[in-house]
Amino acid sequence: MLWRRRELRLETERLVLRPPVHGDWRAWAALREASAAFLQPWEPTWAPDHLTRRAFTARVYWAQRSVAQGTALPLFLLRREDGALLGAITLDNIRRGPAQSATTGYWIGEPYARQGYMREAVEAVVRHAFGPLDLSRIEAGCLPENTASRRLLERTGYKYEGVAQAYLQINGRWRNHVLYANLRHDRRGRTEAG
Repeated sequence: MLWRRRELRLETERLVLRPPVHGDWRAWAALREASAAFLQPWEPTWAPDHLTRRAFTARVYWAQRSVAQGTALPLFLLRREDGALLGAITLDNIRRGPAQSATTGYWIGEPYARQGYMREAVEAVVRHAFGPLDLSRIEAGCLPENTASRRLLERTGYKYEGVAQAYLQINGRWRNHVLYANLRHDRRGRTEAG
C-alpha cells in the first residue's frame, strides 16, 4: 500500500501522529538536544551533525520516500492541545509477501516521558499496522535494562520472544536486546494450506 505524506495522519485522544516536515527541524533539534542525556544511553551514537538542519532535511526526504514506497512509516508525535513535538515512532522495515511484518522503534523527549503519550502512539500504530496496512506481525527490541520500554511493549500487546546477542550498536557498543512481537490475533495458526 502506498501513501502520500499529506494524507497520512493518525489521531489519538491527546496526539496527532504524522510524518516529519521541514518546518519541524527547530522543535526536533531543541527537544533532542534538551533530552540528549536521557536518550543517548538507549540509541546508536549520534553523528557529529545529528542536530543540524542538513541532517534533518535528509531525514525528512528519507521519510517521504519510505512512506511513498511503503517501506516505513515514520511519525512525529504532536500534542493535540498545543502542537508541541513530543517524540517519534517508526514502523520500519515493512516486509510484504509471506512475512507481512515490520519493526517498531520510538523515542520520547524527557519532559514528556512516563505520561502515557508513547503508549497512545504505540497503540495507534499497532491498530494501523493490523488494519489498513494488513500486517501480521510487528517486532520490537530494547536493551534488557530498559524497564520503561519493556513495560510499554508488554502493556501494548507485545510478547517477549527472547534475546538477540550483540543485536545493535547502542551508544558505541554492541549490545544484547530483548525481543518482543505483537501478532495479529485473527491470523495465529492460520495458513493458506488449511
